[in-house]
Amino acid sequence: MKTIAISGSKRGNVGKRDAKELRYEGKVPAVLYGGNEQIHFAVNASDLKAIIYTPEVQFVEIDIEGTKVQAIIQDSQFHPLNEQILHVDFFQLNPEKPLTMGIPVKLTGTSPGVKMGGKLVQKLRKLRVKALPANMPQNVEVSIEPLEVGKSVRVRDLKFDNFEITNTPEDTIVSVTTSRALRQAEQEAAKGK
Repeated sequence: MKTIAISGSKRGNVGKRDAKELRYEGKVPAVLYGGNEQIHFAVNASDLKAIIYTPEVQFVEIDIEGTKVQAIIQDSQFHPLNEQILHVDFFQLNPEKPLTMGIPVKLTGTSPGVKMGGKLVQKLRKLRVKALPANMPQNVEVSIEPLEVGKSVRVRDLKFDNFEITNTPEDTIVSVTTSRALRQAEQEAAKGK
């Protein structure tokens, strides 16, 4: 799993006025949960853009005044009008405890059903993956090589050694359906007989 490093400084005062002043200075108030105690700190808004405005999932190494902590973003709040980041909650990772994260699906290969004129339909773009932090994948690769027209890949079809997918086993990830052009070609072929 990719890791991005940011640094923060502890907050002396925790309140609305203090948070407003931080935002005016270009910083974002943040909280770190999951450790022995909650830590209130502030980070530069520009440092968070690489973490928040990306489709990728990544761990965050936070340096809070010399103390380095491995974490993930648990929640983020935005201003309703100008999309400014107002607050970020981080969750501290424990190397011995499994965690669940939404990991992007990466389709690999070429489907013979698509080559024949079928339409590839991806129903799930992310899967809930449960794993130890060291085993968390960057993305879940799903091969579409065996997909003919009318076939699909479901969650139950995927098996991995180091992590488990917690979505419902019947959920369809990707399928190949009959396209309008293929349906018309089949109808014309049936009329020609």
